[in-house]
Amino acid sequence: MSESVVLLEIADRIATVTLNDPDRRNPVTGNEMIAGLLDAFDQAQRDPGVSVMILTGADPAFCAGGDIKEMSDPESVFRKNPLAAADSYITGIQRIPLALYNLDIPTIAAVNGPAVGAGCDLTMMCDMRIASEKAKFGEVFLNLGIIPGDAGTWFLLRRLGHQKAAELTFTGRMVGAEEAVELGMVLEVVPHGDLMARARERAAVIAAKPPRALRVAKRLMRNAERMDLPDFLNTAAAYQALMHQTKDHHEALAAFLEKRKPAFFGD
Repeated sequence: MSESVVLLEIADRIATVTLNDPDRRNPVTGNEMIAGLLDAFDQAQRDPGVSVMILTGADPAFCAGGDIKEMSDPESVFRKNPLAAADSYITGIQRIPLALYNLDIPTIAAVNGPAVGAGCDLTMMCDMRIASEKAKFGEVFLNLGIIPGDAGTWFLLRRLGHQKAAELTFTGRMVGAEEAVELGMVLEVVPHGDLMARARERAAVIAAKPPRALRVAKRLMRNAERMDLPDFLNTAAAYQALMHQTKDHHEALAAFLEKRKPAFFGD
């Protein structure tokens, strides 16, 4: 993983991934950001010592989306063969939504500044979002004569519903932090200097849960988005039967009966 554009820190069962190209406002293209993010997500997924992930950006921006200069370069793949351009999406930025979608750990976007285009979509790919007072969100693709090629529409519809997602997509307007709360884009807005502390506070509550059950609960939510009720109930029954056999479940029961704090180890 390129330490220059993506930073990964793991502590107290919390993985913190930081987009770290601040001079260019943390774009996802025109650098090694995609490869770095994919590597960080993979490390968090494979580490049994990680229960939750925070995704944030190095100030002043969360993520500026795609690199406009790269798009306008006559030698860019985007300006040449359409099949090559399509393949560059499939083998490039479209790997990010797939990686985030398939994570078995909950994800929190700590939005520290403007999240524009693919940056806005990146926040929507996370399970939860909290925002600094300096955060702004923009589904601005139509302003540039393009569409969200990174699955942004897929996530925006599921996070906000059709009407709100349509209004943001078709107008391409920017949304401030306070309006983002009203729209349901974020859970809360906090002072800029308190953002990461608040994100870690929320993450710590999640990280204290039984690790294996937590990951299965995330899978179950993912299944709920695409299964009908009978199939979903069968899946839930199978998962639940497994959970009843875990040591963490037995520990939780014992701790409840003994009126003490449980100690979970992911067994």
